Amino acid sequence: MRSVQGALNAMNFDFSDEQKLLQQTARDYLDANSPLTTCREILEGDQPYAADLWKGAAEMGWQGAVVPEQYGGAEFGHLELAMIAFEVGRALAPIPFGPSVYVATEAILRFGSDAQKNAWLPKLADGSAIGTFAFTEKPGQNAATGVEASVSGGAISGTKLPVADGGVANVAVVAATEGGSLGLYLVDLDGSGVTREGLDSFDMSRPQAKLGFDGAGAEALAGADAAGIDALLDVAAVLQAFEQVGAAERALEITREFILGRYAFGKPIAANQAIKHRMADLWCKVELARSNAYYAAWALSTNDPELATAAAIARISACEAFEDTTVEMIEFHGGVGYTWEYDCHLFYRRAKLLSSQLGTPKYWKNLLIDRLV
Repeated sequence: MRSVQGALNAMNFDFSDEQKLLQQTARDYLDANSPLTTCREILEGDQPYAADLWKGAAEMGWQGAVVPEQYGGAEFGHLELAMIAFEVGRALAPIPFGPSVYVATEAILRFGSDAQKNAWLPKLADGSAIGTFAFTEKPGQNAATGVEASVSGGAISGTKLPVADGGVANVAVVAATEGGSLGLYLVDLDGSGVTREGLDSFDMSRPQAKLGFDGAGAEALAGADAAGIDALLDVAAVLQAFEQVGAAERALEITREFILGRYAFGKPIAANQAIKHRMADLWCKVELARSNAYYAAWALSTNDPELATAAAIARISACEAFEDTTVEMIEFHGGVGYTWEYDCHLFYRRAKLLSSQLGTPKYWKNLLIDRLV
């Protein structure tokens, strides 16, 4: 009994004071520099992302959160990056954070050679370069099955779409086949043999692009086979889950403030029992998604064997919590919830976009079943 109690006492179910301070610093910075009007400005304007915000985030060390100090990174760790991702999501920050940090940087860290790390990690860490992940080749594609892009003699040919931030990225981690085997390749998007075409996106604050490769130079990321790609996507799913939970929490807070301040028949609509029940259901979904994200982050930080399962669960619950919260957000706002002037559609757009990246919730549910079996 004593040994069990001692083990329980040794377990830490909370983030450290230093991690909480990092999160609070990130929230304070984004509150001051990325209000929802910033997301709206990018959505309505011609700029692909908030350049000043991206620069400021780099100065805070966010892009290099998991990059070792020898490559110019902050070397915080995945738990700290998860806290930052939460705040990026909460602010709906219109910057190319996820594809560059969760996937491109992580792929180079995991599979890159010393030369590749020296060439790209310092630039990705200080924000002077933007990375992306060119995986799918058609809308609705969720897995590497059916990848037609191919590499021969160090040159890649094929088409990738939609590619998040493909119009502004400097380097892409591209899924392609060589000799019948699937792998990941680094492609300098500023080099020859690369064409870019902007795509209409449901959320233009996070633009998408079509990338064409015609003999562009491609460097293999050693060890990035099908299993390696799955592991990379698990990491990205965990970190993006924090981004989704952060945004869902903010959407729920805004909705709560609105229903408390909107009166009908002499009382706030929040007093209606039906609305109370629906708000309680949303709160439960967000808290469940948060719990699943926390567990997945722990599994990621400790390299626990449960990571594959935990990542799938975190991905599914985060997608559902964020989407359901934004749908109810619009409905609780009534007629004004459908208008351009209110911010509801900003959250709804981001929820739909993030649910389509890295594979749909339906794909991850089937993947979870396979992993459990």
